[in-house]
Amino acid sequence: MDALDSEIIDVLRVNGRASFSELGRLIGLSTNATAARVRRLEQSGVILGYRAILGSEAPIVEDGLEAFIDVRLDPSRNSEAFLEWTRMIPEIRDAVHVTGAYDYLVHIRVPGTAALDRLLRSMKNDGGATHTQTRLALR
Repeated sequence: MDALDSEIIDVLRVNGRASFSELGRLIGLSTNATAARVRRLEQSGVILGYRAILGSEAPIVEDGLEAFIDVRLDPSRNSEAFLEWTRMIPEIRDAVHVTGAYDYLVHIRVPGTAALDRLLRSMKNDGGATHTQTRLALR
């Protein structure tokens, strides 16, 4: 993956329905070159899919909450399955496998406390977390 691939991903995170020509115009490539890059990202598993975000799901806003969540997984839970689950959640910006008392450090941005609560519940119910510790970013 190079800088152009990263730019494509950044655009698709905001607008997963962007056409190849629109993507190409934004990153400075032809439509065909852009299409080839997107297909390669899909085939290599970098892009796993696209999804609709329902109106009931509050959009991420810049004045929302940014936080870091330490996650301990259920010992029977597959670590890779958790990582795959995080890729499906738009509020999760990054998840890294770490050493120490926790298994993952997850970087998130949510609109507010209600969305944070929903994400934490989902992390436990759907993601396989048994224990979390949340730290809010102050600046």
